[in-house]
Amino acid sequence: MALLADLQNLNLTETTEKIIAEYIWIGGSGLDMRSKARTISKPVSDPKELPKWNYDGSSTGQAPGEDSEVILYPQAIFRDPFRKGNNILVMCDCYTPAGEPIPTNKRYRASQIFSGPAVVAEETWYGLEQEYTLLQKDVKWPLGWPLGGFPAPQGPYYCGIGVDKAFGREIVDAHYKACLYAGINISGINGEVMPGQWEFQVGPSVGISASDQLWIARYLLERITEVAGVVLSLHPKPIKGDWNGAGCHTNYSTKSMREDGGYELIKKAIDKLGLRHKEHIEAYGEDNEERLTGRHETADIHTFKWGVANRGASIRVGRDTEKEGKGYFEDRRPASNMDPYVVTSMIAETTLLWKP
Repeated sequence: MALLADLQNLNLTETTEKIIAEYIWIGGSGLDMRSKARTISKPVSDPKELPKWNYDGSSTGQAPGEDSEVILYPQAIFRDPFRKGNNILVMCDCYTPAGEPIPTNKRYRASQIFSGPAVVAEETWYGLEQEYTLLQKDVKWPLGWPLGGFPAPQGPYYCGIGVDKAFGREIVDAHYKACLYAGINISGINGEVMPGQWEFQVGPSVGISASDQLWIARYLLERITEVAGVVLSLHPKPIKGDWNGAGCHTNYSTKSMREDGGYELIKKAIDKLGLRHKEHIEAYGEDNEERLTGRHETADIHTFKWGVANRGASIRVGRDTEKEGKGYFEDRRPASNMDPYVVTSMIAETTLLWKP
């Protein structure tokens, strides 16, 4: 095994200009991530320098067997913390050979929204709070929980320390450093309310880059849990009962909201979100009704309400924002398994482009 590790850690820059590019894309479920690697003749810093590639879409639920070729378009580059050196991770989206985005390509529509002049001018900032649960591999039960049983009630686990409160910290710290190495704007981590559940935050990041970064952060986390022999769950209610669910709270602001007088614009934006509550809920993740019950720091899925410092609201405005008269707000509705391309672009579209 020592020899295997030595070979995995070879420094390619000592012998060749060639690099390894790991092409990453989203599979047919809209949540599963796929990847494969290819050799590139020299280091690159711009995705436009990379060739398009293809894969068998019939094996990912994205194309029929008789016409299975799907084309990968490189969109964003990150440093590879696994192979290191000049090797890279490449976030891609997916198209037909004719150049049409396939139905599961949610990035394409998001890029249209974020490249529009009205949205570009507002410099939309996002902070994405990704909650997730670590599960024991063979039994699919949360890490640290007794097999077939339950730990003590939630309370001491949130931001907790100690062998009986924090389960999987080595995975969380490895992921934190891997994200920083890759160039992801990860802003923090913390243990969550349910034992075995954690959170990391990406942002503030502008426009579509926030979603690219979150998807790559998810990829890194799943690769790290693969090494650790632990299962990653993004289900919004992995354990039924009196336990907090898992969300992906989405913090949002525009340039105008961050300037003097922005609080009035924030309230108008929230009013527009309320008018489209049903449409947003339908796009905010699968099985979200199991989480948005009106309990466990959530609003009921059928009810839209907002408040200052209210974690039981659909939209929470921070005390500092209220006090300073400008800032951001937090959409607490998105589930942990939401597609950030869909959620971030929909918030921008509703608040900046949609006319009631």
